[in-house]
Amino acid sequence: MTTTGEDHARGLTGPWWWGRWRGAVLDGSLALVSAVECGAEGIPFARDAGIPVSVGIVFGLIAGSVLLVRRKWPIAVVLVAIAITPAQMGFLLGVVGLYTLASCELPRRIIGALAGMSLLGTAVVTFVRVRQDMARGDLTLGDWFVPFAAVTTALGLTAPPVLLGLYVGARRRLMESLRERADSLERELQLLAERAEERAEWARNEERTRIAREMHDVVAHRVSLMVVHSAALQAVARKDPEKAVRNAALVGDMGRQALTELREMLGVLRAGEDVGRRVAGMPLAAVREAAAAAASRAVVEGGPGPEGPCLSELDELIGQSAAAGMVVDLSVQGEVRSYAAQIEQTAYRVVQEALTNVHKHAAGAKTHVRLAHRVSEIAMQVENEPPPEPGSASAAGLPSGGNGLVGMRERVVALGGVFVSGPTDAGGFRVSAVIPAV
Repeated sequence: MTTTGEDHARGLTGPWWWGRWRGAVLDGSLALVSAVECGAEGIPFARDAGIPVSVGIVFGLIAGSVLLVRRKWPIAVVLVAIAITPAQMGFLLGVVGLYTLASCELPRRIIGALAGMSLLGTAVVTFVRVRQDMARGDLTLGDWFVPFAAVTTALGLTAPPVLLGLYVGARRRLMESLRERADSLERELQLLAERAEERAEWARNEERTRIAREMHDVVAHRVSLMVVHSAALQAVARKDPEKAVRNAALVGDMGRQALTELREMLGVLRAGEDVGRRVAGMPLAAVREAAAAAASRAVVEGGPGPEGPCLSELDELIGQSAAAGMVVDLSVQGEVRSYAAQIEQTAYRVVQEALTNVHKHAAGAKTHVRLAHRVSEIAMQVENEPPPEPGSASAAGLPSGGNGLVGMRERVVALGGVFVSGPTDAGGFRVSAVIPAV
């Protein structure tokens, strides 16, 4: 299991310049062994140099203990090892110092220069010592052995620690790079998760708004007509029983239509929940393929969602308003043609909501519905004249939530259209919308 850079940084709890306690213990142990080694080698050095043995031991102990700071000052450790090479001291100090130097973040030219100095010093000292041994008769080999021994010893004490240090340093840098990349990927994944959550929340809000808008369009118009017919039914129940029966039948038909549309919407919502449960158990690749296929179908079919009302049902819509006592004048300009499902549904809902507002706020007012089929767009306008009896809407008991115009604007703007509404100079109200049809 790998750790990220943040976890690695939190794990650096060692003393002073050590990242971890185990590193401090390791360096302390190496320094102790090196000090003992140099102290022991200081005895023959003191005898050869003609100085007190105690001085040689103390000198060796001090020189060997320099290994304790190999991580902090590796160059100093290598220089000390090179300096005590003529005394034939610091074998462990030189090997570990060169390894630490090669594994550090130092320029290659510095590493090469110090490694070359160590190689040259070891070769010279070995050459001199072997030559002295051969002169004393301790070695009886040929003259070829002197340079061979010097070169072999120098390479054996210099090349392996330098190469190992270079390898460990490169591996350490690679691990640090991988940790940084892991940190970067973790941050990116966190940002993506946050953005995905934001998009999901935005999608949920949009879906709630869409459902609220659909519920408003479906329920408000039907229920408004039902309220109007119910009021008329109360007014004529005793005077004209036959008209009361017709009004009651209309109220029943509108109630059934409203229930049918509500069942369709609830069916769509339940279908969406079933799809969500199926998607939750699907692999990511299958979800992406399904989403792409759904998007393609939506583009071909003209938009997502179930098939809604279309412009061919405007006559029936206006007939229902006329049956409720509203005088509605419909005029159509241009060549009648079919549009994408979303465009026709939006145009229908705009006219429907505008008529609903007339029922609510200007009951009995004459209304003009104009529909224009143009080359690259479709325009609609619903304008009502001042109501003959101000306050009739409130008398009928029709509340207003103030969301009708907002919903119409949202529908039209979502398709890239333009929506304008406001009172007229004559005291009526006008709703206009233009929707691109390309």
